Amino acid sequence: MLNERLTESLVQAGFGDVENFRIELQQSEDPKIAKLLQHASKSGKGRGYPEFIIRSVQDPNLLIIIECKADASKLESPKRDKYASYAVDGALLYSSFLSEYYDVISIGAAGQRKKDFRLKTFLQLRNTPAKPLPLKTTDLQALRQAYIYDDSTKKQRYEDLLDYTTELNNKLHLHKIPEDKRSLLISGILIALEQDAFRKAYREYSKAEDLVEGLVNALVMRLRTANVQPTKISTLTNAYSFIRTNATLSKDLSFTRDLIEEVDKKINSFVKTYKFYDVFGEFYTEFLRYANADKGLGIVLTPKHITELFCKLAGVNKDSIVFDNCCGTGGFLISAMRLMLQLAHHDATKEAEIKSKQIVGIEYQDTLFPLLCSNMIIHGDGKTNLFNEDCFKVNVYNSVRVKYKPTVGFLNPPFKTDKHDREELEFVLNNLEGLVPGGICVALLPMSCVLAQKGPGLVFKEKLLEQHTLEAVLSLPDELFYNSKTSTVTCAIVVRAHQKHPANKETYFGYWKDDGFVKRKNKGRIDSGKWEEICKKWVDSYTNKKEIAGLSVMHHVTAADEWCAEAYMQTDYSTLTEEDFTRTVKQYVAFQFLQSKYDKGK
Repeated sequence: MLNERLTESLVQAGFGDVENFRIELQQSEDPKIAKLLQHASKSGKGRGYPEFIIRSVQDPNLLIIIECKADASKLESPKRDKYASYAVDGALLYSSFLSEYYDVISIGAAGQRKKDFRLKTFLQLRNTPAKPLPLKTTDLQALRQAYIYDDSTKKQRYEDLLDYTTELNNKLHLHKIPEDKRSLLISGILIALEQDAFRKAYREYSKAEDLVEGLVNALVMRLRTANVQPTKISTLTNAYSFIRTNATLSKDLSFTRDLIEEVDKKINSFVKTYKFYDVFGEFYTEFLRYANADKGLGIVLTPKHITELFCKLAGVNKDSIVFDNCCGTGGFLISAMRLMLQLAHHDATKEAEIKSKQIVGIEYQDTLFPLLCSNMIIHGDGKTNLFNEDCFKVNVYNSVRVKYKPTVGFLNPPFKTDKHDREELEFVLNNLEGLVPGGICVALLPMSCVLAQKGPGLVFKEKLLEQHTLEAVLSLPDELFYNSKTSTVTCAIVVRAHQKHPANKETYFGYWKDDGFVKRKNKGRIDSGKWEEICKKWVDSYTNKKEIAGLSVMHHVTAADEWCAEAYMQTDYSTLTEEDFTRTVKQYVAFQFLQSKYDKGK
């Protein structure tokens, strides 16, 4: 005889640790959940009643809904539209109502004996379609972990974080926190929150001046326990000293305390859950978007998907020693460290070696160096070999080359904004000087650098080919730095260090213009869901030196030639339409306009 209570018992037996979950049967005491289910009846009329409604204490936006059927054959109908008769169908119906406000894991379970017990699991993030989760368990902790680390969840939470950067920027602006201090303030709060004593006590302060003093003291203590060198501690302490003296922070207790709590909930929780994101780079980009400081310095921070792409192009492995001679907030170093640690497969000895010996960075700007150190500290380590120096000092790059022997170089150098600024290719040659023979350097540059056919640009192209090998030049999306409100058209170059470019060498040229990212209001450029597939195609084409129509071409070049795919790719005119012609002309006119503005700045 069929008994649905037996199915429910099998489901409950698998729950495991339920300490951080609130489990309700049939109905919920939460008025919002009850309201969402008031029209979710499986018969099409009235309220819906799932067997289990489970809320996560740690993730208030997550619900787990379980629908049970005693008959093992009633797990799922072919079209999932028999809501009253099949477990999966009913669970997905409830999820469709609840996902208006919640992220929902919905489970259909069928069978009253262990031997015929079956279940299917789905994830439906708020206002998105449901998708299968490859889990065959009702263990609540396992379900929560699957939810947290699901790619779509991670993407959504990252986009939520980006939304928050705009909100936070506006709030700090209203409270007169200077643009160039905002990222430092957030990084200082995050480091101070790593001190358990401060995290537990900051709400108890009764005076604003005491709170900021406690914050800075906790910050400095964390730097010391992180084994930061004394000279760096002094530099960082000076950078964060404004927190003590800022009029708003030191006088408005409510604002300062609420800000710390907000940063803990909205930023710290993300950082602790999803490691190896250059969060300070995102905040820096947002906070200085409308200021003149970043534009005047030529600072444009590299998007995360590009730093990860560069790691693949360079062939980073667990033994790589990675060097960035103008590393900003550390985007390349963080992505490289993440990949190396993954490849170490939880080998504690190797992980310690990666963090202490295989990450090397130089950053000259005083405004960025504290963010760089902070970024590496909150990601566990990697700050040991960071230097607040001028990478062009002979003793600096000699020290890097002799002591560390880097095998991989990354950089996104400061873009020229004045004719007296250093050429971007000078930074590339400097990075190459630090690498071992055969090492790979991948650099992000303005397109004008590789198109130069006269002047300093040509001289540096000649020098590069005389001393190193040009493996590839990749034309990147025109609006890659849209989020930074920067319109410079860019490319990437891949260079093999200390091996003269062979006379008969053919270089790979990639027309990598479409990365699948789209522009969204208040979010900037975000992944439309196509990036993973596009990235795989790009890397495969480069690795195997494939010529693919519209994507890549192999060509022999000299320093006097234009180094870009557009100059050598063959166009199939039979496929062109009038729309293609119009779009291309518009793109060319826009490029010429932007390039003329860039050239005038030199």
